[in-house]
Amino acid sequence: MRPVTARPPGSRPGTRKLSCVTSSSRNAPRAYPSPVNENPGGTAASSHAPQMAPAFSTRRLGMALIMLGAVALAPMVEAAEDEGGVLSLKVENDILTSGDDGHYTNGFALSYTFKTPEQHWSRSFADWVPGFSAARLDATAYRFGQQIYTPNDIKREQPDQDDRPYAGYLFGGVSLFAGEEGDDWRRVDTFNLDLGIVGPASGAKDAQKAVHKLTGSDEPEGWDHQLHNEPVISTGWQTQLWLPARAAGLEVEYGPSASVALGNLYTYAGVGGGVRIGQGLTRSYGIPTVAPAQGGRQYFHPDGDFAWYLFANIEGRAMAYNMLLDGNGFEDSASVDRRPLVGDLQLGFALSWQRWQLAFVNVWRTHEFETQQESDQFGSLTLSTWL
Repeated sequence: MRPVTARPPGSRPGTRKLSCVTSSSRNAPRAYPSPVNENPGGTAASSHAPQMAPAFSTRRLGMALIMLGAVALAPMVEAAEDEGGVLSLKVENDILTSGDDGHYTNGFALSYTFKTPEQHWSRSFADWVPGFSAARLDATAYRFGQQIYTPNDIKREQPDQDDRPYAGYLFGGVSLFAGEEGDDWRRVDTFNLDLGIVGPASGAKDAQKAVHKLTGSDEPEGWDHQLHNEPVISTGWQTQLWLPARAAGLEVEYGPSASVALGNLYTYAGVGGGVRIGQGLTRSYGIPTVAPAQGGRQYFHPDGDFAWYLFANIEGRAMAYNMLLDGNGFEDSASVDRRPLVGDLQLGFALSWQRWQLAFVNVWRTHEFETQQESDQFGSLTLSTWL
């Protein structure tokens, strides 16, 4: 993991100095990092020098990761045939709330959550996870998704060095859930493990260009300067305490939360608190999560006709590392100066009817880096159904 160091006087965010420079190059003006070569080993059009044949292309690597994701999610079919579970599709996009198109501009996640069978492999895995055990585990989820990040001005071929770099993230993962209840409290614990890749192999460039062409939106011009390919391993723990109450004849739950993330994508510690009010709260397990949280418990009980709740949540995070802002850990790339403290305010609702649930979250996020001009706002929409 690349340590974050202060820039020399006169340097600009978005670049990093290479260690092997000549005395004359030290006095040369700084430039934005070279465009990403999406076909390593390929021959540039302007060069006649012979090149080695590429060992792989990012397109092939991206397809391999998609196939890996499909294999990772394949167990959902077996689980569905046994006891059934909840299939969820989550879409996160800034256009759902602010109408802007920048920073965390789009994300999707497909997940399948089910009660953990007694002989399921995740029970043995839970024995190795701090804070979990096979006996405590009561639900498991498989997840697969993609996230896209851009600067605010996507029409520039040479991106603004003071704005967030272009980056894509493709991942697959597993989540473990454990719950405990007392007479007047309940606690929900979550562990997430994700494997993925940041860079051209994530397919973010092609995905955004295809969507913008379909919708007639501005063409993103700066993807040649996105972060380079880098494998990702990401782990995260979250615990949420819920205390029951009643107000105006409605059910109420409120309580604090804490989270920790460790990995080469994010490293942070967070604390927060939430409240939800409505009818039929026992049919679901808590407030929907949004990035950078890796995954929440989308499971709900299909019994009953109609249930609903409104919710509010606030969270603060002490960020020790964020590859999507700090840049690649193993080679020179675009970057900005990350802020150490970031806060979220979330408001939303969830509606459940028989075997369906719809949840929406509106997120306001404080500045994530020093040269950020405005705070971010985006929405998250999740549609879930029992299989």
